[in-house]
Amino acid sequence: MGGGGGGIFGGGYSPDRFKKIIQASREKTHDEELETTVNSMITERVSDVERDADTTRERLDDIKEKIQEEDIGTIEMRFGGSVMKHTYVDGLSDVDVLVIINKSDLSDSTPREVLDYIKTRLEKSGLRNVDNIRVGNLAVTVTFNDGEEIQLLPAIKKGDGYMIPAQKGDNWSNIIRPDRFATKLKEVNQSCKGKVYPVIKIVKTINSRLPEDQKLSGYHIESIAIEVFENYPESNAKTPKVMLRYFFENAKAVIKTPIKDKTNQSLHVDDDLGPENSPQRLRIGYSLDRIGRMMRNADEIRSTEEWDSILGE
Repeated sequence: MGGGGGGIFGGGYSPDRFKKIIQASREKTHDEELETTVNSMITERVSDVERDADTTRERLDDIKEKIQEEDIGTIEMRFGGSVMKHTYVDGLSDVDVLVIINKSDLSDSTPREVLDYIKTRLEKSGLRNVDNIRVGNLAVTVTFNDGEEIQLLPAIKKGDGYMIPAQKGDNWSNIIRPDRFATKLKEVNQSCKGKVYPVIKIVKTINSRLPEDQKLSGYHIESIAIEVFENYPESNAKTPKVMLRYFFENAKAVIKTPIKDKTNQSLHVDDDLGPENSPQRLRIGYSLDRIGRMMRNADEIRSTEEWDSILGE
């Protein structure tokens, strides 16, 4: 009788070759399981963040209603911060709500006078669940009983831009255009199949656990995300896990150089970090790189537990 030539393995494969094929198949299965599990973990955490953001939106609506009821004038509320950009993370993001001043008898007022006016009217309005309302150099901060803070930044409309209180709060700034930044971030998010917003939310959560001298502002994280994902390779998977690791592996280089501020609020987003390759930039870059290496190591050992630790609660 004729034989098959390859014994029980068939195809002429030796036992060692067959073992390697089986091992490769198992590794591929484990990799696919890891991708699925970690992506589900990220999606779950983003969902928790979005539920928290719903409360913030309700509070913003309540503030808007009270401003109108208190006859502060024809003031328009614009969500200039993380809520409008869909990157808000409860307790971790600046909620900079632009309160557009159109009331004629406030048009010649100083920023401080406008801030005091808004504070006084809100205190009389009976906002719910408010612990205190205070005035800073730039904004009125409303603190709620659970610790959440919402900042109300007064702005004067000028053409297609706005003037806000200058850094010391004693006069109005040059014209800024916050919509330009939000539009750019939206474009980058759309080019990556809507996955940039969720990645930013998780980055902000991870960032919140870093030492104070290594933390980045929400605006800075969003600016880095634009730089990192604007030319995201078409061949790369557009999944939260892959893109999250890509962010940290590339942010370490972006942080070393000042990022031009697209809103015109200042020359650069991160002037406070000093010039290119300053010690603080290098220190933060090392921290970002360390997180990227932790993700890479978690992938190499195929550990969902390591990923769970990196993502945090």
